[in-house]
Amino acid sequence: MIITPLFVVFLVVVFILVWLFINTIDKRKWLTFLISLVLAPIVYFYLFYPMLNIFSSYHHQKYFNTEAWKEKPALRYEMIGNIVDESLFTGKTKSEVEMLLGKSEWFGWDDSIKANSPEKWNYNLGIKPGAFNKMQECVEFSFSNNRVNTIKQYQLKQKFE
Repeated sequence: MIITPLFVVFLVVVFILVWLFINTIDKRKWLTFLISLVLAPIVYFYLFYPMLNIFSSYHHQKYFNTEAWKEKPALRYEMIGNIVDESLFTGKTKSEVEMLLGKSEWFGWDDSIKANSPEKWNYNLGIKPGAFNKMQECVEFSFSNNRVNTIKQYQLKQKFE
């Protein structure tokens, strides 16, 4: 376990809340301190921390890695931040993108030709973890003159059939 300042702050807050609650039950300071000291980590790890993970949308960020992209497509959402922020694919050719990411999973819709365009490659990024998340993360690479022009990240509503 890594002890971070945020962890310590949250643990202290939970300790204070447990202390105040136990103080309403018994006024003996040594006993309330001892019970609070024992119960604070239990309350933190079994109540506070799970609820924090359920309702927050935090997820790990990773650097782009070709092998991980191809082997674990459900975890691609962890790498997309690095791809977009660093503009890793801007200016790359279609063959370079296909070599790094694999074949396009589907072509994007182009209103100008009223059809799916081979100039818009889409990849599924997976679903970000969270209790109430029903959105599938996707990314679209738009090409012009056989080079990546723009990278757009978007979400699709997940349908279960």
